[in-house]
Amino acid sequence: MKKRVLTSVGIVITLILFFVLKTVVSDYFFDILILGMGVFASIEASKIFSKAGVFNNLILSTSFPFLLFIANLLGIYYSLAIWIIILINISLIIFMGLISFLWSLISKRTVDEIRIRGLNCKKAKFSLLKSCGNIACFVYPSLFIMSMMFLNHFDSLDFENIQSFNGNLSIIILLLAFLIPIFTDTFAMLTGMLIGGKKLCPKLSPKKTISGAVGGTLWCVLFLACIYLILNATDMFYDTFISGGLPIWVFLLVGFFGSVVAQAGDLFESFLKRKANLKDSGRILPGHGGMLDRIDSYIFVAPYLFLAFVLVVLI
Repeated sequence: MKKRVLTSVGIVITLILFFVLKTVVSDYFFDILILGMGVFASIEASKIFSKAGVFNNLILSTSFPFLLFIANLLGIYYSLAIWIIILINISLIIFMGLISFLWSLISKRTVDEIRIRGLNCKKAKFSLLKSCGNIACFVYPSLFIMSMMFLNHFDSLDFENIQSFNGNLSIIILLLAFLIPIFTDTFAMLTGMLIGGKKLCPKLSPKKTISGAVGGTLWCVLFLACIYLILNATDMFYDTFISGGLPIWVFLLVGFFGSVVAQAGDLFESFLKRKANLKDSGRILPGHGGMLDRIDSYIFVAPYLFLAFVLVVLI
């Protein structure tokens, strides 16, 4: 318990530091944090996928966040249209999937790998399966978590109405990306312990209850309402909410569905660990397990918030 608390304090301090650097110095500092999360999560996900029978190349899975980082950074820096940056991301997934296939096909070690795994298939078929496994790793978690870069630079993206938010929308979206999972996870646990009741999904996560899931979402929305009122009372964010057209009901609606998405992300990682027969995704965070254990909710919340706020800005 002591290790978990100390690690949690360290995580909070790190987040505060990067938010300060983003606000005071440059948005690009936060990209470094996102890259670190993506790399460590990809290493763990690659190993989990392999143990679950979804074979992949660890080197390619680990290097993919770096490729997305460079592609997104250059696209944002040179003010490319967001649809072009996303198209480049998809092209990288296809290209690296092809590299994975060819790598496995020409490698002399592939035959030994097939034998060691006790499989009965030809080299070409195994190479194709391994390529598909790599593509799965490229999407989850790399593509999803690296989409947080779009949240970090949301004010710089090419949307017609973005200027009306006075350059502060990215801070609000990033706050939501971290606060929604934190509020949901914390109060789902507390509500579940207090009320108990029927299990939400006993085969995937025996401790989670329906009451906890509902309570986590309701308390999350309540605390987000408090966050909105606090931010709205400041000079920095008042114009963003009022002039930009971000009323409290939109803010809370986004938060409500974000809480549901966060819990889906948690359950999905539990599903992967069940398939791989693992308790934790890793040991990098004492008391918490692996990076994937800590950011499983964020992985789903990041792309959801991007799509949600694209709709908010466009509508």
